[in-house]
Amino acid sequence: MSDDDDDDNKTNNAPPIDFHHPYQPYDVQLQFMRTVYDVLEKGNGQVGILESPTGTGKSLSLICASLTWLRAHKRARYEASVDATAAAMAGEPQWMVEAALRRRREELARRWEDRERALERARARERAMEVRGRERAAKRARVDQLNEGGGRTRKEKDGEIYYTSRTHSQLTQFISQLRRPAFPPSIPAEMVSCSAEADGMPAAETVKQLPLSSRQKLCINPSVARLGSLSAINDRCTELQQSKPKERCPFMPNAENLKQTHEFRDSVLATLPDIEDLHRVGKELQVCPYYASRTAIPGAEVITLPYPLLLQKSAREALGIKLEGNVVIIDEAHNIMDAVANVHAAEIRLSELRRARQMLGLYVKRFGKKLKAENRVMVAQVGKVVESLSECLNALLSVKGGQGIVDSNTVLKARGADLINLYQLVRYIQESKLAYKVESYASYAEEQESTTANGSKPPTSTPVLHTLVSFLTSLTNLSTEGRIFYEKISSTPSDIKLSYLLLSPTHAFSSIASAARAVILAGGTMSPFDDYRAHLFPTLPPDKITTLSCGHVIPSSTASDSFEFSFQKRSDRAMIRQLGLALLNICSVVPDGVVVFFPSYGYLDEPKPKTGAVLLSVVGGKLSEGINFADRLGRCVIVVGLPYPNIHAPDWKARLEYVEATALSRLRDHTHTNTRAERPVQDQDQDQGQNPLPTPTREDREQAKQAAREFYENACMRAVNQSIGRVIRHRGDYAAVVLVDRRFGAERVRAKLPGWIRAGLPSAGEEARGLGTIPQQLFQHVLWTGQISPVSPGRKSVFDMAANHLFDTVKEHLTSMRHRYAAVDPSGRKLLEVKSRFQREAPSTLCFNKH
Repeated sequence: MSDDDDDDNKTNNAPPIDFHHPYQPYDVQLQFMRTVYDVLEKGNGQVGILESPTGTGKSLSLICASLTWLRAHKRARYEASVDATAAAMAGEPQWMVEAALRRRREELARRWEDRERALERARARERAMEVRGRERAAKRARVDQLNEGGGRTRKEKDGEIYYTSRTHSQLTQFISQLRRPAFPPSIPAEMVSCSAEADGMPAAETVKQLPLSSRQKLCINPSVARLGSLSAINDRCTELQQSKPKERCPFMPNAENLKQTHEFRDSVLATLPDIEDLHRVGKELQVCPYYASRTAIPGAEVITLPYPLLLQKSAREALGIKLEGNVVIIDEAHNIMDAVANVHAAEIRLSELRRARQMLGLYVKRFGKKLKAENRVMVAQVGKVVESLSECLNALLSVKGGQGIVDSNTVLKARGADLINLYQLVRYIQESKLAYKVESYASYAEEQESTTANGSKPPTSTPVLHTLVSFLTSLTNLSTEGRIFYEKISSTPSDIKLSYLLLSPTHAFSSIASAARAVILAGGTMSPFDDYRAHLFPTLPPDKITTLSCGHVIPSSTASDSFEFSFQKRSDRAMIRQLGLALLNICSVVPDGVVVFFPSYGYLDEPKPKTGAVLLSVVGGKLSEGINFADRLGRCVIVVGLPYPNIHAPDWKARLEYVEATALSRLRDHTHTNTRAERPVQDQDQDQGQNPLPTPTREDREQAKQAAREFYENACMRAVNQSIGRVIRHRGDYAAVVLVDRRFGAERVRAKLPGWIRAGLPSAGEEARGLGTIPQQLFQHVLWTGQISPVSPGRKSVFDMAANHLFDTVKEHLTSMRHRYAAVDPSGRKLLEVKSRFQREAPSTLCFNKH
């Protein structure tokens, strides 16, 4: 539920909104959509942190709420334009004002209709192409330019929705959902009706959606796309744009292929394409989809893109993305903080540095005398940095321990590399494409040498200089925001790597939060919410953040047992044996797939049942996110233990120290501000410029330590919540959720579970009943009426629905038994005895005896 009860009351009392949902929405969907709409309507930097469980139609609710708001916002803009015309005509005769308003309405309507008709023609051509087997795009008729028909320019933008998710497959699923609803036109109905050409216009306006991606996904130039590496493709693409006219990329949009570029734009906006469609259309029209897609940005309403393209400021600038005044929706946002850290993470190995030194030597030997003096200086600086990093890693090889933290001041201490301006050096490498040039020549030289020696081509080399540039870029971040770690790698010869970890996503995410009109963080398992407030929006006032945790659309039931898989007790063989028996018992009564998540890989040697299927997985592994076990694939999910990260690992030590130090600094500043406010004005004036900070109190230190503990525990619970969300994917789905560890009964742990899970947890008295109650709950609604009757849909629980499947498996046998007894027992006495015995013994029999 929302944190603020007053806001809930306002939402409930607000007039209903038609969100144009393609189905009859559930109450939780209406609540979710209304909250999204309100956050977008408030704007001005509003943030919504919203949780809607899997299976509740979260993506469709996001689409309906955001596009309903966007179309209403556009209609309001049209009406405001007419009102501005009326204001400009103030003092003129009434007939002149009415004539001017009529002309303005007709102009707006005609521009909208021309644009929609142009897109409808493009859609008709797409359909015709499908019928003819997708003939070459060169045979298409030319499409009238959108801008000539009233298309919007960048200055006339009405607002856009930037939707991002973790993977391209998730974005493709979102686009398929986007095709379901239909929304009214973005222009007021009275304006359309005043146009003489409005007859026959559709009642709904198709959503204009544009997917964006990297060159690696969209490049259609075979000589560039085969390079494979994203960095190499980017450098080669940029180099081809600066080459001589005959050597430039033939697919780049220019004056000669302007027709194809506009045709690409119209085709994209006319349909709801995914990345594959963009690549196909660009290939058919022989125009680069990466650059041509930029011409469609001003006319798009929804722009989909993966995390890295939104979270990196440089990527946004390269794509021409402007967040000012627009809406950002981040789906699957439970891992947004990790995503920010991963985007800014970098690492370099000693073996790669050796390779970089070798490649630089080949390049300088061949082209050194041809380089200008300033270029020779910069190349020499790159060599110094490589040598300094190599010496640092060689020294760490002799240090005891396999991993640890490295002082950032010592990384470039050797050979005077710490005096080099890294900002300037990185900019030079990027602008001169030095990494691509060095690697290309080194690859060519090695290929020539290998071909001469044995006639075979050498394997493709790793773009190590691009890796070096990424690591140097990370070193330009504030030292307080990140840490550098070393880790020894078992290999022959021995190797070691340096890794940069961003500890605080605050600064990296602030460029998004401060620019956008509103930001929505949505996910199925967003609980607990505190980390998002503390580490993404620490300075945002509470009234600018809206939180919501929706309930599920299915009923709940509970079962638990007394297990504790803490670090001290996780090897208790008696408890492991009981766990194995419990899993076998559960698998005996769960009709279909069972998914079991363990806190570590050491638990994966458990026995497997002879019937059914059990998938043994690890919390935080590949199967715990992005893979859905819907319907019969997952009727039960079992989470064994609490997967706390290794608190002794260097990266987690650094994270917790940073969180504690940040919390302590915030508390100290708060105390200092309050203390100064209570002192006389004269004393405050004396403090100006001195900035005396009080020594942290014992209470402040305890609160800071608690903040670090909360951060540590929240990371664990987010992983648990995400694993639970792999099952129950729609309203008709069902599954049991088994939490196998007594620590799940602790109130602080319960509070970090999603609301729909908390509602189904057992009470303190019910916990003692344990896992053995599951079979009895599965059979609690057996109705003997001469046949096995299913439970009425109006009172189904998770276990009731599972019992129906089990009943089907024994229905035929029991029905034949009833007929047999009826022939020799007309009174029905023996039949009642069978019924009584079945009710008494069936649960335990089916639980412990597979026969």
